[in-house]
Amino acid sequence: MKTKSIKEPIRKKWIWVLLFINVVLIVPWYFPEGAVEPFIFGFPLWAFISTFFTLVMGAYLSWLCISQWNIVEEEEEAAKREEEVKHG
Repeated sequence: MKTKSIKEPIRKKWIWVLLFINVVLIVPWYFPEGAVEPFIFGFPLWAFISTFFTLVMGAYLSWLCISQWNIVEEEEEAAKREEEVKHG
């Protein structure tokens, strides 16, 4: 049986730094008050930037879950099933 190394992303500081930067960029607080122009495809620039960084966050979190997070749940469930078969 091939064993995976267990990865806990909560302990990696770079993950939190990138997440914080993305959260800061999602909220367009850095634009001047009342800024509506320029428009991109009919949307104000701040709405376009907010939507873009929301999509970036979704992609980033998906990538983290797929590549940076290996938990032992599958192995624990398999061991539990094997024990149930032996005892039951």
